[in-house]
Amino acid sequence: MDSYQTPLSSRYASKEMSHLFSNSVRFGTWRNLWLNLAIAEKELGLPIPDEAIEQMKANLTLDEDQFKLAAEEEKKRRHDVMAHVHTFGLVAPAAAGIIHLGATSCYVTDNADLIFLRNGLGLLLDKLAVVISRLADFAEEYKSLPTLGFTHFQPAQLTTVGKRATLWLQELLWDLRNLTRSRADLGFRGVKGTTGTQASFLALFDGDHAKVEALDKRVTELLGFPFAYPVTGQTYSRKIDCDVLGPLASLGSTAHKIATDIRLLANLKEIEEPFEKDQIGSSAMAYKRNPMRSERVCSLARHLMVLQQNSLMTNSVQWFERTLDDSANRRVTLPEAFLTTDIVLSTLQNIFEGLVVYPKVIARRISQELPFMATENIIMAIVKAGGDRQEAHEKIRVLSHQAGRVVKEEGGENDLIERIKNDPYFAGILPGLAELLNPQSFVGRAPEQVDGFLRDWVKPALEPYKGVISGSSGVQLSV
Repeated sequence: MDSYQTPLSSRYASKEMSHLFSNSVRFGTWRNLWLNLAIAEKELGLPIPDEAIEQMKANLTLDEDQFKLAAEEEKKRRHDVMAHVHTFGLVAPAAAGIIHLGATSCYVTDNADLIFLRNGLGLLLDKLAVVISRLADFAEEYKSLPTLGFTHFQPAQLTTVGKRATLWLQELLWDLRNLTRSRADLGFRGVKGTTGTQASFLALFDGDHAKVEALDKRVTELLGFPFAYPVTGQTYSRKIDCDVLGPLASLGSTAHKIATDIRLLANLKEIEEPFEKDQIGSSAMAYKRNPMRSERVCSLARHLMVLQQNSLMTNSVQWFERTLDDSANRRVTLPEAFLTTDIVLSTLQNIFEGLVVYPKVIARRISQELPFMATENIIMAIVKAGGDRQEAHEKIRVLSHQAGRVVKEEGGENDLIERIKNDPYFAGILPGLAELLNPQSFVGRAPEQVDGFLRDWVKPALEPYKGVISGSSGVQLSV
């Protein structure tokens, strides 16, 4: 309670994502990288004893005493990697002389970061698939419920609640595609040496270029990557970070748009996010039901969108083989991007699992606007019954303006339909007037579009994630 903690991990993010970027995983991954380097070097003929390998395997996890010792060593040496080389050697003494053999610090730091990016994207893809699945269920349920469409946030032609949800879904599908591509594109830095020339490893293998190439390939295989970047400086290119954070920022944009739409719908009282029985919307106004989950999404999504700028600027100033002004920035930016995305997805899932729709409010708003939208249908019906199109248009124009004045100047209800019913000119079409005003006749192919979209696009995209689409997401309510 006496020092700052980031709300991302202490307040919002999942245990899985927080754990991925923890010190225990980071330094344990370093040890695993040193182990696999030693295994590959031994396979290729370097004199590394079996006991060294076994001791390294037995000590991949750090205990509390080792963390303290590593921290003390780092204070003394001012070098985190060498502090951990020393600490690892104390618990694996047979390996003390060969840990980090031929490597530079970026062998562990950069390769570990690529592992975290790969695993983090895997966690996010699973969560995004669940979010898409929940929203798809909502779209299916409400595919035929007419609702007033908006362009410029002004009343427009009708759509359906489910069709509107497919607009959100389509962007989320693109985000799923983008994250999948980003993960598939990730390579391994591999074994490249101090400035990327592999000079130290060439010396270890007495000038045998084939063995150096084999070492790079073998370590890459042992760590589960399909390929290593063919050339690097001391680090992997920081453009890779741009290629990962770009899709995350784009997902943030999607989430912000969806959450904003929900906030607007909450104001209209048509749709609300979940609101728990004992939840307090306002400390002063007891009646309020604020869309705080959607507001949280917007708040964090803005943070997520701007984080990409850090990666772009960092990449642009990496001079030649590398500079160290990337390090402190990346320690903050990369974990925050993944933790923030994780929170946004968890909150969206929670929202989609509990969205509340108010059909009667929606129907009332339709009834206020539909008479104006139905005028073209009424004119066509008059013409079909033998009437004159221009005469019908003038009649409708006059009555529409009268009804509009009632709504705008007197604050009354839209009484256009009553005016039409009371005008003898329209007597011939009154038996079919109810059908002309049926909201279902104004939604076009919206229900069919939902069916086709879910069948042809959403279902195939979710097929690889069938095993993870279960359970529900609870989120903390405090803002």
